[in-house]
Amino acid sequence: MRTDLAIRPGRVDVLGVGISAISLDGAVAEITRWIDNGEHHYVCVTNVHTVIECQHDEELRRIHNESGLTTPDGMPIVWCAKRAGADGVTRVYGPDLMQALSKSLAQYGSSVFLYGTTARTLELLTARLISDFPGLRIVGTYAPPFRPLTPVEDADVVRMINDSGADVVWVGLGAVKQEYWMAEHIDVLHAHALIGVGAAFDFHAGVVKQAPLWMQRHGLEWFYRLCREPRRLWRRYLRTNPAFVLGVLRRPPRFVAVVRSGTSSEPKGVTGAVSG
Repeated sequence: MRTDLAIRPGRVDVLGVGISAISLDGAVAEITRWIDNGEHHYVCVTNVHTVIECQHDEELRRIHNESGLTTPDGMPIVWCAKRAGADGVTRVYGPDLMQALSKSLAQYGSSVFLYGTTARTLELLTARLISDFPGLRIVGTYAPPFRPLTPVEDADVVRMINDSGADVVWVGLGAVKQEYWMAEHIDVLHAHALIGVGAAFDFHAGVVKQAPLWMQRHGLEWFYRLCREPRRLWRRYLRTNPAFVLGVLRRPPRFVAVVRSGTSSEPKGVTGAVSG
């Protein structure tokens, strides 16, 4: 049954970014509803780093606030949501969302396209998903070059994805590149959901090791990654983590109005980035 006026999840304003007040199960249910109803949306999986990037990039903030879902990827985002009164929120971590939704898609014979990373990683990821979720239809993969596509190449990619008939496109380009890609392509792709999950491709393919569960649950995944890649990540965490803490102390998260599908996708009450 088509439900054009179904109530979409409310959002929590975290420094001007509208985080969907949702759980992992709720995110899976919402995305499968899009497929059932023939809707077309994209999903931003958002952590502290991305929220801070949105403070300096108005277009990126707009992309997050006009998404079908902007999920709480990191535990600090979950804590912010709970502080704002959204008690049912749980972490909707990219790798977990990929597993949970793949299980649901496999049960209904839905199809997916994998876009991003490298050809070798896509090969390993495809094998892993098929093994873990029999019935999941992977109808195409594409590893784009590490440069901007030409207009002709981009048109070819759009044609390839649309011809595949994919219901869902998993996008593994990394933040914030994948958010821009999804926003630029949502109106030309036929898939019902474009979902940016970044490193989930590498994790599930087995080419990058995830943090232990206890570190993930206590919001320490950033520390695990820092220990593994200190030269690449120390500047990021030195800049983003203190800025995030100071930002939410100055401007506490708050729950904003729900949005009905079929209306403006801008969450009512979400305002601009914190200044300073």
